[in-house]
Amino acid sequence: MTALAPRSVVAGDRVAARIAATDEPVALHPAIPIIRCFDGGKAQDFYLDYLGFCVDWEHRHAPDLPLYQQVSRSGCLLHLSEHHGDAAPGGRSFIPMLGLGAFHAELQAKTYPNLNPEIETVPWGLQMTLTDPFGNRLTFCEQTVQDTGP
Repeated sequence: MTALAPRSVVAGDRVAARIAATDEPVALHPAIPIIRCFDGGKAQDFYLDYLGFCVDWEHRHAPDLPLYQQVSRSGCLLHLSEHHGDAAPGGRSFIPMLGLGAFHAELQAKTYPNLNPEIETVPWGLQMTLTDPFGNRLTFCEQTVQDTGP
């Protein structure tokens, strides 16, 4: 077994370094949250137009059936699903990131109804929580405290 790479304040970098530094036969990658959505148009307004994600792919079993899609921005992947059995509305996803201040300024420059996000200082860094039109919460966090775990 090889030594772990130096710790990073960014969880995604730390996870990637741990995956790369191991010669174990099993390598787990970061989870991709499945977020329940009820209306593709509202989801596009929020995730694409407001948050700046892009659609990577879409799937429907037939034209009149629910949409399942992957959206991404930088290294963050999310699955948005209109399927009732995939996820429950009202979930929360924690998204580690860099540049929270710039992201906040980007969002403040856009007009999006019912949201005026603020950056909160927490013991582990800075974070901003947004609620999508379906009651799901996304917490974007710029961690400033290093992980002390293995």
